[in-house]
Amino acid sequence: MNLPLETQRLILRDFVESDWLAVHQYASDDEVVRYLTFGPNSEEDTKNFLQREISLQGEEPRQHFALAVTLKTQQQLIGVCHISVTDIDNKTGSIGYCFTKEFWGQGYATEAVKAVVSFGFQELGLHRIFATCHPENIASARVMQKIGMQQEGYLREHHWIKGQWRDSWLYAILEHEWRSLDFRRCWKG
Repeated sequence: MNLPLETQRLILRDFVESDWLAVHQYASDDEVVRYLTFGPNSEEDTKNFLQREISLQGEEPRQHFALAVTLKTQQQLIGVCHISVTDIDNKTGSIGYCFTKEFWGQGYATEAVKAVVSFGFQELGLHRIFATCHPENIASARVMQKIGMQQEGYLREHHWIKGQWRDSWLYAILEHEWRSLDFRRCWKG
């Protein structure tokens, strides 16, 4: 696979053990993880997450890519963006992302997600990529809309998260839709 991914302002690379403190900064923040399936993390939770993600890097064929999102100029880790092949036969994948609060609202999530979606279609040969978000997570929904994903549905009480059933919006983009978008060459692959 053609990693790391590079955009105008970011490098998306595999995690390394020394990333744990930067990961813990966002993974332990109540506001950052409010709508997510995990957290707030303890230090042990974060270290276990990193060990699990690093171990998956060696799978053959590799089906899960959790990538550290770093600023190109400072090489500072500011979040994570992942893509997983969820159905090999139907060429389907899912994406997710999470960013340190101080980097919200600056277009970094949109830039990283564009790169991961392009990777999914170009490198992984996917036909369909989907994502979900909590209905109150308007910022996440906007990221998906900006990259051309279409809202496909509303999933009622489909996740048991933090002691309660949660609803989600379902978004997806198809490979031929992505091909028609201007940003499809947003990463240097």
